[in-house]
Amino acid sequence: MVVGAALVELHVHGSTSLKQKRGVIRSIQQRVRNRFNVSVAEVGGQDTWQRCVIGLSAAGGEPAPVRKVLQRAVAFIESLHLAEVRSSDMEILVLPEVAESPPDDLEGLPWGEGPNEADEADEADEGIAEEDPTGADVSRVD
Repeated sequence: MVVGAALVELHVHGSTSLKQKRGVIRSIQQRVRNRFNVSVAEVGGQDTWQRCVIGLSAAGGEPAPVRKVLQRAVAFIESLHLAEVRSSDMEILVLPEVAESPPDDLEGLPWGEGPNEADEADEADEGIAEEDPTGADVSRVD
């Protein structure tokens, strides 16, 4: 599995309040989400009127497509001209693959048994007779 993360520092010109800045940032975030199917969040500069840092993330099976989608998303943010891109940074993390076969130490556990072994154990339990406190014989059925 490959995980990519990008940070984009923006400067919103002409913003005189947090409300104005958040309106611009919300617009950028929604457009990027819709176009590139990546996760987007404001991760810095929340208390300033004109500065903002947006974080983007994407996951995939190969590094090249993940890097490409993040680069295209950053270029798209620049092309919107809603805010000036001051800087951007990107990291790609390749995680080790998970073993597909179960470990060998599952013997003796119910979920480690094969389908035939579990069925045979269930059939053996069905014939056990129990005594009712009143003295009558009752067969237990699971």
